[in-house]
Amino acid sequence: MITRRKFCATALGFLAAGTGLARSVPPAFAQAPSNEELMQPGPLGEQALGSAEAPVTLVEYASMTCSHCANFAVKVYPTLKSKYVDTGKVRYILREFPLDPLAAAGFMLARCAGDKYYDVIDALFQTQQKWAFARDPLPQLLAVAKQLGFTEQSFDECLANQKVLDGIDWVRQRGAEKFGVNSTPTFFINGTIHRGEMNLEETEKLLQPYLKA
Repeated sequence: MITRRKFCATALGFLAAGTGLARSVPPAFAQAPSNEELMQPGPLGEQALGSAEAPVTLVEYASMTCSHCANFAVKVYPTLKSKYVDTGKVRYILREFPLDPLAAAGFMLARCAGDKYYDVIDALFQTQQKWAFARDPLPQLLAVAKQLGFTEQSFDECLANQKVLDGIDWVRQRGAEKFGVNSTPTFFINGTIHRGEMNLEETEKLLQPYLKA
């Protein structure tokens, strides 16, 4: 079993071996993916919020250690959710695109939390400065996880779960290889790619044509 003290060293070794998260991210593809391809769920299942009948589907590829992703999550997403997701206008899907082992650990905790996936995501983005940039980040990550119901044992067991890590990496690899995702955040709005952080005004401007239609 991989304890939290061993996780970083093990994950970095995993990267150095040239597998999984270490694979290079290709440049953006000129051809947009089909909607059928884009909406294929990963082996761990899709984390979707909002009505399946919503006229707009917004897919976000994010990394837990990405400050731009945190800004979107904290400053834009709450209003986006209340105005569009909760009212049936937008279906929102977050997809894991970890840029480093620590980001992968954050996503692993969210996956291990089951139906509290977005509770973990929200808490980690809210506290990103405390754990993602700490000199010794895993104790800080554990402290946040304990507030969400994890014990020290369940925390360690989650970070040792190879199936969860493989499922997250499948999503990351597919995003890179099939859809040209090469940075975070990257958004797909009804299949059209938009790269980089967006504020609320920019996001709403991109949603409106689909909502009017």
